[in-house]
Amino acid sequence: MGHLDHAAYGWLTPVLSYVMASVGAALGLRCTVRALAATGTARRNWLLAAASAIGTGIWTMHFVAMLGFDVTGTEIHYNVPITILSLLVAMLVVGAGVFAVGYGKGRGRALVLGGLTTGLGVASMHYLGMAALRLHGDVSYDPLTVGLSVVIAVVAATAALWAALNIKSPVAVAVASLVMGAAVSSMHYTGMTAVAVSVSPSDAALPGATAMQFIFPLAVGLGSYLFITAAFVALSPTADERAASDSVRKLGERAAPAH
Repeated sequence: MGHLDHAAYGWLTPVLSYVMASVGAALGLRCTVRALAATGTARRNWLLAAASAIGTGIWTMHFVAMLGFDVTGTEIHYNVPITILSLLVAMLVVGAGVFAVGYGKGRGRALVLGGLTTGLGVASMHYLGMAALRLHGDVSYDPLTVGLSVVIAVVAATAALWAALNIKSPVAVAVASLVMGAAVSSMHYTGMTAVAVSVSPSDAALPGATAMQFIFPLAVGLGSYLFITAAFVALSPTADERAASDSVRKLGERAAPAH
């Protein structure tokens, strides 16, 4: 059995991955709050932004954490198409959960359906990402620990969607995002404790790309997207602010003829 190190760079990758998960959750929750206050195409666009933010945050969290994953006795490469597929799955399934909440008629039913769908999507993304691993040896999983990680994913997703439906203030959203980031990170590292690797030393070249060749540049790009989008959302007016601005403008228009 190969020795597994989940933090080859010390606390750097766990902390940075937690930050990325929290930023993605914060952005997704803010976008969902905006969506629930909007109608028509505006609601759809905010929900799409929420899905991309949460999906990107979860995916970036996973692979930033994987930058610190090391197995004694073998290099680690990643299959590029499967890695990209894991990102698409994260966005699509999270999107299905977010839209279930955004357009669901009964809140309780929509929350359960959305939480289950999103949680299974998070777990699918995680294990698809693990399926992209290429190393000299065989990877196996402890079924009970895998099951526990899936339960954590579903609970975390349901809690995040509940927060989106019930929490409105920026401070409360920030707290909920930190909790969501911790839950997603817990799901990841719980899933990683299920992993065992039987190393078969070999000099043969591994297929795929190394983490620094592919994962790191993509994670940096997606992380930049999250921070830029977060700045845009923070600077864009809320529905209440737009309504207040419209009221002031209409009052000004009515007062203008009097001069």
